Amino acid sequence: MAPEAAVGWDLGGAHLKAARLGPEGRVERVVQLPCPLWRGLAHLDQALTRAQAVMGPAPLHGVTMTGEMVDLFPTRAEGVVQLVAAMQQRFRGTSLRFYAGLDGFVAADEAKTSTSRVASTNWLASATLVAACMQDALLLDIGSTTTDLVLVRSGRIQARGRDDAGRLATGELVYSGVVRTPVMALATAVPFEDELVPLMAELFATAADVHRLCDRLPEDADQYPAADGGEKTEIGSARRLARMIGRDAETAPLDAWRQLARALARAQAARIEDACDRLLSSQPLATDAPLVAAGVGRFLAADVAHRLARPCLEFARLLPDPGPEPGRASDCAPAVAVAWLVQRELG
Repeated sequence: MAPEAAVGWDLGGAHLKAARLGPEGRVERVVQLPCPLWRGLAHLDQALTRAQAVMGPAPLHGVTMTGEMVDLFPTRAEGVVQLVAAMQQRFRGTSLRFYAGLDGFVAADEAKTSTSRVASTNWLASATLVAACMQDALLLDIGSTTTDLVLVRSGRIQARGRDDAGRLATGELVYSGVVRTPVMALATAVPFEDELVPLMAELFATAADVHRLCDRLPEDADQYPAADGGEKTEIGSARRLARMIGRDAETAPLDAWRQLARALARAQAARIEDACDRLLSSQPLATDAPLVAAGVGRFLAADVAHRLARPCLEFARLLPDPGPEPGRASDCAPAVAVAWLVQRELG
């Protein structure tokens, strides 16, 4: 019996991601939409309506999530329950399953009673696909808000942490991304005009401003208003970055703000590289084992791979047919992975 078309859903706290795989496993469509879940479930409902219009109908749906972490919910468990219920209501009459990590997929009722198995497992979906395709690799998924690091050896996932708390402690989850991370979280001080200047602990600018000034921010990666609500241009980013050191953008040429942005980008990459070094020091990989780059910040992953002297392989290249937009498949790796996994398990 031929496999059915499947849609994978990644319910994040700030974005909704979805990917549709055709019956032969081809990635037909991928979409990422802003979804400020912390403001209420109505935003999820609106984003799902928009995404469904792109994905089209499908008999099979796989869901993973990190959105249970937002402060809309009193506990992570309650977040899982409410998100599962929202998907149940939306996808009545379809085969709807929730990713429970190493336990595979579970039905909605079981997901509601086993919330710890379902919460924040999207990284494991991506890693499972990598492990099915590669014997040895380091998955580095750099998104808008966080970075996931997962070692694969001999076709097996070598994760020491399983939940967010454990993964933070082991360095397998780094809370740094290329769009939403406040600049004050990238460094404590920056070089500027021959001085080492402390950064202000204010949300004047974000990583999107940094990478925009470095001319590396992917198109459509920055889906939320800027910190000051202003324009998303080099001038706007320079103005916001200048505030971080108590200046106005007009007090220095644009090239000075670009240089400051490059210093901050290097600081961010160094933190991620340090996390990679930590993992590789405890569980070495062969020198030719690649770094698999995923997420909208995979341009930073390529930098890290270069410094680690490892080949860099885009996540989408692991897929039999990444479709017309392989870049988007790499951007939304967990959504693609959960569609691939649910199709293999239930399709």
